[in-house]
Amino acid sequence: MTPAELLKAMFKAAVDAALPQLCVPAHLPRRPKGRTVIIGAGKASGAMAKALEDAWDGPLEGLVVTRYGYRVPTTRLEVVEAAHPVPDAAGRDAAKRILKMVQGLSADDLVLCLISGGGSALLAAPAKGITLEDKQAVNKALLKSGATITEMNTVRKHLSAIKGGRLAKAAYPAHVVALMISDVPGDDPSIIASGPTVPDPSTNADALAIIDKYQIKVPDSVLNCLRTNEETPKPGDPCFAKVENVMIATPQASLEAAAAVARKAGVTPVILGDSIEGEARDVALVHAGIARQCAMRGQPQEPPCVLISGGETTITLKGKGKGGRNTEFLLALAIALAGMPGIYALAGDTDGIDGSEDNAGALVFPDTLARAETAGLNAKAMLADNDPYTFFKKIGDLLETGPTLTNVNDFRAILIENRLSD
Repeated sequence: MTPAELLKAMFKAAVDAALPQLCVPAHLPRRPKGRTVIIGAGKASGAMAKALEDAWDGPLEGLVVTRYGYRVPTTRLEVVEAAHPVPDAAGRDAAKRILKMVQGLSADDLVLCLISGGGSALLAAPAKGITLEDKQAVNKALLKSGATITEMNTVRKHLSAIKGGRLAKAAYPAHVVALMISDVPGDDPSIIASGPTVPDPSTNADALAIIDKYQIKVPDSVLNCLRTNEETPKPGDPCFAKVENVMIATPQASLEAAAAVARKAGVTPVILGDSIEGEARDVALVHAGIARQCAMRGQPQEPPCVLISGGETTITLKGKGKGGRNTEFLLALAIALAGMPGIYALAGDTDGIDGSEDNAGALVFPDTLARAETAGLNAKAMLADNDPYTFFKKIGDLLETGPTLTNVNDFRAILIENRLSD
């Protein structure tokens, strides 16, 4: 198996460990005395709906919303598509319909929620006093700011009529079970899809502080909403008494699946962490330093070994190029490693789309910079312009999988083949 084949096999194992057809059936609740209403949102929600249909032996009704291109054919549940990462009218209309579906239920009814990453943008029900256009402006600004996913979703939930526990409040007194596929560092359920069924410990003041921290320009209506609107439901609110939030797939489990592939190939895996955050190019510098220490000193692990990590980095957009956080990480990594022999890397988003382009990520080889130079590419200039997609596309090293129909955040692997002499 070549280095590239091993890295791709590890990525596939990480994705496969979180596929809904494997993890949904094992966590289904008992059938209720009353109705079963299915709702959901996220990049994996279409596949989760299909897995539920195949495993559920009772009547079903409901609606889930997923990203354009992620719909899976279903027979009993409706699956609609909407925009991500910036919401659109389709997501707004779906969120309104979902809110209406869960109201007026009894204590004998079950609301089964299928929640995965991406749900924040897809459940686009504006809070009182703001419009969809306001939410779009805030989302665009947040995506460019360098804010972490926790910070972004803290703002989003306070501008929503459905997130931050408000879906659970609308469904009360029905029994609510949320099956969650985690795409956030630390698997915090209140952050996944901005926690529509989870008590919200954050406040409107926290959201305002984040806007101020990153100097984000937002419409006046947004500031007024955050200063005057009612708070999200907090821990201890009676509306959560019959709510169960169940984690059915996590980044850590996917990293462990990838590690098993490496061991089978005779390569020692070193899991650095499943919740690594920070600027993509800064995280790359740290990873490059660890990889270099392995190659030169045999620490923390003698080669052959592979460094594995997950989490969600950020990008502060200053250039006009194309790409996502995984290709940005890899381009910075390649520059930092400077062609060091015997080191290969892959980084990709487990949902199959890195940012807003058509690739999951890319690969780095020892000769990446040399081939780029031959092709007339200036790696440092392209990184400064936030143009890693173009860089890797022109040298033919993009990782293209198409939508995977799941999402447990980013996957990074750096393979160190041999110990190098000092």
